Amino acid sequence: MRVEPYGAGSILHVIKRGARGLEIVRDERDRQRFLKLLYFLNDEYQGGNGWERDMDGLPPFTRPKYWPAWHPLVDVLGWTLLSNHLHLLIRVRDEGEKGVSEFLHRLFRSMTGHFNEKYNERGSIFQGPYKSRTVDNDDYLRYVVPYIMVKNTLEMHPDGFEKAAANFDSAWKWAIQYPYSSLGVYAGEMVSPVVMKNNIIHELFPTPRTFKEASRDMLHAYREKRKDLRALQLEE
Repeated sequence: MRVEPYGAGSILHVIKRGARGLEIVRDERDRQRFLKLLYFLNDEYQGGNGWERDMDGLPPFTRPKYWPAWHPLVDVLGWTLLSNHLHLLIRVRDEGEKGVSEFLHRLFRSMTGHFNEKYNERGSIFQGPYKSRTVDNDDYLRYVVPYIMVKNTLEMHPDGFEKAAANFDSAWKWAIQYPYSSLGVYAGEMVSPVVMKNNIIHELFPTPRTFKEASRDMLHAYREKRKDLRALQLEE
């Protein structure tokens, strides 16, 4: 469920889980499509023929010339896609809750429709409403940014989270190449058209090195299982 109201400029951590813990993506095409959804559905304009048909034959993340200027519904700051759930960090624009609700509704509806058609399933692939929490101070932001992008990316590590966290420097090299998280953007390894440029996270972590060290600190705090951090993680 949503936690509290929010206005323009608010930063939200959003989590959405698969129904009964089941998968929300199954193969690389599903994951690649998710990245496109973050870009093409985050727009006031929605073509009558559907964005996928309009994109046919164009390079990835290329808007057709006949589309109007891009007006995002939200500012996407970060994300991590896992097999059975996803995390988003978004900034509310002038549209306020309306823009957030519209973007998330489009995203989850499109993922469900595609999944059901592709795999001959029925019903929503998600477990109830999304959960969100407003990131209301810099200390929370310093924790939740690497939590979303680093902790959750390491959950996908071939050796498992605990081994990856215990061998942080080695695991970091793997994690920053994981294509279904925005981690690589802040680690200086990739550029993404999805992520808002020169955003508050760049100000908070001005270099890849500062982001890496903050990520190391976050993992240490997380593995200590501090009670004061549980509510911030939206995992329960």
